Amino acid sequence: MTLDKATLDQWYCIQNIAEIPSEGMTTRLLGVDLSLTGGEAPTVTAHETTGARALPVRLRYGYVWSTLGNPNTDVPEISEADEPDRRYVPCGVVKVRSSAPRVIENFLDMAHFPFVHTDILGSEEHPEVEKYKCEIRRDVDEVWATDCVFTQPQAAKSAQGAIRTDYIYRVTTPFTVLLYKTCPISDERWDVICLFVQPMEPGLCRAHPLMFLLDEESSDADLIAFQQVIFLQDRIILENQRPLLLPLEPRTETPTRADASSIAYRRWLKEKGCVYGTTLGPAVTDERAA
Repeated sequence: MTLDKATLDQWYCIQNIAEIPSEGMTTRLLGVDLSLTGGEAPTVTAHETTGARALPVRLRYGYVWSTLGNPNTDVPEISEADEPDRRYVPCGVVKVRSSAPRVIENFLDMAHFPFVHTDILGSEEHPEVEKYKCEIRRDVDEVWATDCVFTQPQAAKSAQGAIRTDYIYRVTTPFTVLLYKTCPISDERWDVICLFVQPMEPGLCRAHPLMFLLDEESSDADLIAFQQVIFLQDRIILENQRPLLLPLEPRTETPTRADASSIAYRRWLKEKGCVYGTTLGPAVTDERAA
């Protein structure tokens, strides 16, 4: 399989360090089989047609990151991860029979809140997505959506009743997205939800959700369960979405005003030539993803 350079030259979240078995494990990235070892110095080895190759490794946010190419940037910076009063809440890993860009795009989409996450992130009585700003920030090469507002029945585990929630979306790499949202217990700081997506095949990926929260009362189990309910609701939609790969051709799908972030994300991918998991990239060949 021929991969575009923009896709190869990315850092990818592969696995939570604490969840690597003592005997090691195997996984897959961009159609290539990987083996991982844990311990104090985790390793990642790619098993390619030309033989085994040790890959570069970064250890960030409790996860192993690696790459098949030569990135000219480092793993995305998340400054909130260094704030000592935040809760560090990794939420496991979810395999999704959908393309990685579809998963990122779904994370950006607020229009589905009332219908997919009913009575949690939205309600059918208030379905409208208010106008927001979205831009490709050329100085940092990221996609940002700001001034996003949505009335949510239960915006977070710590929320007591419906609140009007402010969102900021930050797409740091084609396969990594952060959400900054209103913190129910602080007027001056944001809760941060991260989604690191590992593309295994064009139509198959693993999603690694992680949260940095200001919540002094909820248990880890309750916080993780809340986030997993949201993501598993999304997975049902994603795995039934067609086409499976994200269309980058103009006018393939009809956008609305609520789709501004999706439009910017697709344009950004196309400009970068990062087309893995899109209709311009490799076709779906994995039967599990068909």
